[in-house]
Amino acid sequence: MLRVGLTGGIACGKTAVGEMFAARGAHVIQADRIAHELMQPGGPVYNQVVLHFGRQILQPDGRINRQKLAQAAFGAPPAGGGTTTAPRVEELNRIVHPAVIASQEDWMADIQRRDPHAIAMVEAALILEAGVRHRFDKLVVVTCSREVRLQRFAQRLRLDLEAARQEMERRMAAQMPDEEKASRADYVIDNSGSLADTERQVDTIMLELRKAAN
Repeated sequence: MLRVGLTGGIACGKTAVGEMFAARGAHVIQADRIAHELMQPGGPVYNQVVLHFGRQILQPDGRINRQKLAQAAFGAPPAGGGTTTAPRVEELNRIVHPAVIASQEDWMADIQRRDPHAIAMVEAALILEAGVRHRFDKLVVVTCSREVRLQRFAQRLRLDLEAARQEMERRMAAQMPDEEKASRADYVIDNSGSLADTERQVDTIMLELRKAAN
């Protein structure tokens, strides 16, 4: 089985690229979705996250409000202006990452039992930052122009461009620059252009991954 990491900066289109690989036969799982499940009430990291970041991150039903958690982790500005709170994303990562990695390992072991020649791909934003590159045989990095990334990010959070720019820069400060990620990749996908252009790149890489998996 070939273990593949899929990563890239914020709003670069990792999920869309992961869906393209899945449509071509790869087994794809999102680290963000795993983390979301682990942080559900009763989940293995729920109590630690709430204890660490406070009950103000909770919704009325007791579930974690992911937007409020992101604000606490990435250092969002307080309501009404004022000084931006210090980012605490590393604290969040220390709580969540070990459980996410363990879940990924269980998932990949299951894939390998069912299909020894499978391509098991984990989509995760912080593969390099978290120091887990060694867990993968190949690394695919998705890049995107800053202009296209800003438009996508603004649409995702329903913000005007200036507010989106400020929030995006806050979050990007916790991530490795695209250029450095690309320099450590086995394959780089530029997702700044058309859907068809991205799919052509995915097709080329998928052929290489299939060869490596067999």
